[in-house]
Amino acid sequence: MSAVATAGRDDGRVLAPGATLGILGGGQLGRMIALAAARLGLRTHVYCPDPDSPAFDVSAAHTVAAYEDEAALRTFAAGVDAVTYEFENVPLATATLLSAIVPVRPGVRALEVSQDRLVEKRFLEGLGIAVAPFRPIDGPADLADAAAALGLPAVLKTRRLGYDGKGQTMLREGFDAAAAWTAIGAAPAILEGFVPFSLECSIVLARGLDGGTAAFDVAENHHEHHILRRTVVPAAMAPETAAAAAALGVQVADAIGHVGVLTVELFLVRDASGERLVANEIAPRVHNSGHWTEDAASVSQFEQHVRAVAGWPLAAPRRFSAVEMENLIGADAQAWREIAGEPGARLHLYGKREIRAGRKMGHVNRLR
Repeated sequence: MSAVATAGRDDGRVLAPGATLGILGGGQLGRMIALAAARLGLRTHVYCPDPDSPAFDVSAAHTVAAYEDEAALRTFAAGVDAVTYEFENVPLATATLLSAIVPVRPGVRALEVSQDRLVEKRFLEGLGIAVAPFRPIDGPADLADAAAALGLPAVLKTRRLGYDGKGQTMLREGFDAAAAWTAIGAAPAILEGFVPFSLECSIVLARGLDGGTAAFDVAENHHEHHILRRTVVPAAMAPETAAAAAALGVQVADAIGHVGVLTVELFLVRDASGERLVANEIAPRVHNSGHWTEDAASVSQFEQHVRAVAGWPLAAPRRFSAVEMENLIGADAQAWREIAGEPGARLHLYGKREIRAGRKMGHVNRLR
């Protein structure tokens, strides 16, 4: 795509029932945003290059085209009243082009910060938020000095496009710099020092068009093979730590002028001084760790996101049950019949046609 002008200014429009919300990305998050929009009387138009996108099944319209197809993007923008996205790797040029035609919420700034791990870490540091120690890595020659400064073990991560463990590798004593650089695809990277965390958690919150915010309860997250396996709410932490997590999330959202749901992934560190939080990553979107809200809260993260990007009032999120969310990954989804018959279990399947190892096929919320 050719270079485009600076992003346009959001005109503050509010979407009335019957309006059309455009969604960039057709995966399960886009699908659940579309379902939430339908319940509020809004139509959706999903734009995605994958013709088998599961969000297409539940949207009023869809476009199959590349994110670099300017003609298709302009046609898409002309047919919607606002645009949102389900993932943070939307090309900046795509979001910029669209924002000159129609409001894009969250805005381009959220993508600029979250797409590059080095930019993200420096942004968080600039807000006074603790992050893991890090060093930029532009080639294998940088690794020895960075590892000496940070200590080992450490994690080498690509600056862009990594997710669910892709684009990262662990460095330990005696590491091979050339092999580590090849393992992440020989791309610009950062090296992150080890954080001695007690648990991983996340804060999911929404920020409205008027700047108002509303946070869900902190989620405690458990990963397997770098993929989220389970989320437990309430998280095992002190109430004041949970309040600090919510305040941290609001600080980030305000700093980027965010509109929509935003998630900050965090490490909880316990030491002699008590509990403290270290920020890991920002996701400017609905998040896997917020899926519990569909069945255990007064409003789901997906409805809250739609409310925000449509310019509606945010709902007051209230959790009314303890809950555990389990991702159904790969063949896990074949147990759908047993899960559907399990007392207290709420099954959500994404309509993906092909089961593959490591692929998120659905999730189940178990109310406690």
